[in-house]
Amino acid sequence: MTEGDAVVGRGVRVRLDGAVTERDIGALRKWLEQEKPLDEMVRAGRLQIHERRRTDHDGTGTPMGVDMEIVVTVLEATVTLVEVTLLVRRAVEAWRANRGRVEGGPPPEHRVDQVGPEPVPDDRRGPEDGDHPPAGRGDE
Repeated sequence: MTEGDAVVGRGVRVRLDGAVTERDIGALRKWLEQEKPLDEMVRAGRLQIHERRRTDHDGTGTPMGVDMEIVVTVLEATVTLVEVTLLVRRAVEAWRANRGRVEGGPPPEHRVDQVGPEPVPDDRRGPEDGDHPPAGRGDE
Protein backbone atom coordinates (compact mmCIF):
# COMPACT_ATOMS: atom_id res chain seq x y z
CA MET A 1 0.00 0.00 0.00
CA THR A 2 1.37 3.44 -0.85
CA GLU A 3 1.08 6.67 1.05
CA GLY A 4 -2.39 8.14 0.70
CA ASP A 5 -4.12 4.83 -0.03
CA ALA A 6 -7.47 4.35 1.60
CA VAL A 7 -7.24 2.81 5.05
CA VAL A 8 -10.38 2.63 7.16
CA GLY A 9 -9.86 4.24 10.55
CA ARG A 10 -7.27 6.74 9.42
CA GLY A 11 -8.16 10.36 9.24
CA VAL A 12 -7.27 14.01 9.42
CA ARG A 13 -6.83 15.95 12.66
CA VAL A 14 -7.37 19.71 12.90
CA ARG A 15 -5.89 21.57 15.84
CA LEU A 16 -6.42 25.24 16.55
CA ASP A 17 -3.78 26.94 18.65
CA GLY A 18 -3.52 30.25 20.46
CA ALA A 19 -6.55 32.12 21.79
CA VAL A 20 -9.06 29.43 20.81
CA THR A 21 -12.58 29.29 22.22
CA GLU A 22 -15.14 26.50 22.27
CA ARG A 23 -17.08 28.69 19.86
CA ASP A 24 -14.16 28.46 17.38
CA ILE A 25 -14.09 24.67 17.62
CA GLY A 26 -17.86 24.41 17.14
CA ALA A 27 -17.88 26.89 14.26
CA LEU A 28 -15.07 25.10 12.46
CA ARG A 29 -16.75 21.74 12.91
CA LYS A 30 -20.01 23.12 11.47
CA TRP A 31 -18.04 24.66 8.59
CA LEU A 32 -16.42 21.30 7.80
CA GLU A 33 -19.77 19.51 8.02
CA GLN A 34 -21.29 21.98 5.54
CA GLU A 35 -18.49 21.84 2.95
CA LYS A 36 -20.18 20.11 0.02
CA PRO A 37 -17.64 17.32 -0.72
CA LEU A 38 -17.19 16.50 2.98
CA ASP A 39 -20.94 16.69 3.62
CA GLU A 40 -21.61 14.27 0.74
CA MET A 41 -19.06 11.79 2.12
CA VAL A 42 -20.51 12.04 5.65
CA ARG A 43 -24.06 11.49 4.35
CA ALA A 44 -22.87 8.48 2.34
CA GLY A 45 -21.28 6.98 5.48
CA ARG A 46 -17.75 7.35 4.12
CA LEU A 47 -16.51 9.88 6.70
CA GLN A 48 -17.22 10.95 10.26
CA ILE A 49 -16.44 14.37 11.74
CA HIS A 50 -16.16 14.67 15.50
CA GLU A 51 -14.55 16.61 18.31
CA ARG A 52 -12.35 15.01 20.95
CA ARG A 53 -9.91 15.97 23.66
CA ARG A 54 -6.50 16.71 22.23
CA THR A 55 -4.25 13.70 22.31
CA ASP A 56 -1.17 15.76 23.20
CA HIS A 57 -2.57 17.35 26.36
CA ASP A 58 -0.94 16.89 29.73
CA GLY A 59 -4.15 17.23 31.71
CA THR A 60 -3.66 20.89 32.45
CA GLY A 61 -5.26 22.19 29.25
CA THR A 62 -3.74 24.55 26.76
CA PRO A 63 -2.36 27.86 28.08
CA MET A 64 -4.63 29.94 25.83
CA GLY A 65 -7.76 28.20 24.72
CA VAL A 66 -9.57 24.90 24.77
CA ASP A 67 -8.13 21.41 24.86
CA MET A 68 -10.11 20.04 21.88
CA GLU A 69 -9.39 18.99 18.31
CA ILE A 70 -11.52 17.98 15.34
CA VAL A 71 -10.99 14.63 13.65
CA VAL A 72 -12.31 13.58 10.24
CA THR A 73 -12.22 9.77 10.18
CA VAL A 74 -12.29 7.65 7.03
CA LEU A 75 -14.99 4.96 7.33
CA GLU A 76 -14.91 3.47 3.85
CA ALA A 77 -11.97 2.05 1.91
CA THR A 78 -12.84 3.97 -1.27
CA VAL A 79 -11.85 7.30 0.32
CA THR A 80 -8.16 8.22 0.15
CA LEU A 81 -6.43 10.05 2.94
CA VAL A 82 -4.79 12.43 0.47
CA GLU A 83 -8.20 13.47 -0.89
CA VAL A 84 -9.65 14.05 2.58
CA THR A 85 -6.56 15.95 3.73
CA LEU A 86 -6.76 18.35 0.77
CA LEU A 87 -10.49 18.92 1.28
CA VAL A 88 -10.03 19.58 5.01
CA ARG A 89 -7.07 21.95 4.46
CA ARG A 90 -9.06 23.99 1.92
CA ALA A 91 -12.09 24.11 4.23
CA VAL A 92 -10.01 25.21 7.23
CA GLU A 93 -8.37 28.00 5.20
CA ALA A 94 -11.80 29.17 4.00
CA TRP A 95 -13.13 29.11 7.59
CA ARG A 96 -10.11 31.10 8.84
CA ALA A 97 -10.60 33.74 6.11
CA ASN A 98 -14.30 34.00 6.97
CA ARG A 99 -13.63 34.13 10.72
CA GLY A 100 -11.09 36.90 10.16
CA ARG A 101 -13.80 38.94 8.45
CA VAL A 102 -16.61 38.38 10.96
CA GLU A 103 -14.77 38.23 14.31
CA GLY A 104 -12.45 40.71 15.92
CA GLY A 105 -8.75 39.89 15.88
CA PRO A 106 -6.82 37.36 13.87
CA PRO A 107 -8.14 33.80 13.50
CA PRO A 108 -6.45 31.05 15.53
CA GLU A 109 -3.38 29.33 14.13
CA HIS A 110 -4.05 25.84 12.89
CA ARG A 111 -2.48 22.49 12.04
CA VAL A 112 -3.96 19.84 9.77
CA ASP A 113 -2.30 16.43 10.14
CA GLN A 114 -3.00 12.92 8.94
CA VAL A 115 -3.53 10.45 11.76
CA GLY A 116 -3.53 6.67 11.87
CA PRO A 117 -6.16 4.42 13.32
CA GLU A 118 -6.24 3.80 17.03
CA PRO A 119 -4.18 0.72 17.93
CA VAL A 120 -6.24 -2.41 18.37
CA PRO A 121 -5.49 -5.02 21.03
CA ASP A 122 -4.52 -7.57 18.38
CA ASP A 123 -1.92 -5.39 16.66
CA ARG A 124 0.63 -8.22 17.00
CA ARG A 125 3.20 -6.20 18.93
CA GLY A 126 4.84 -7.96 21.79
CA PRO A 127 5.75 -6.20 25.05
CA GLU A 128 9.39 -6.18 23.99
CA ASP A 129 8.51 -4.17 20.87
CA GLY A 130 7.51 -1.07 22.83
CA ASP A 131 5.98 1.62 20.67
CA HIS A 132 7.68 0.53 17.47
CA PRO A 133 5.34 -0.86 14.79
CA PRO A 134 6.19 -4.21 13.27
CA ALA A 135 8.17 -4.20 10.02
CA GLY A 136 6.11 -3.81 6.88
CA ARG A 137 3.27 -1.77 8.41
CA GLY A 138 3.97 1.38 6.41
CA ASP A 139 4.23 4.90 7.80
CA GLU A 140 2.51 4.36 11.15
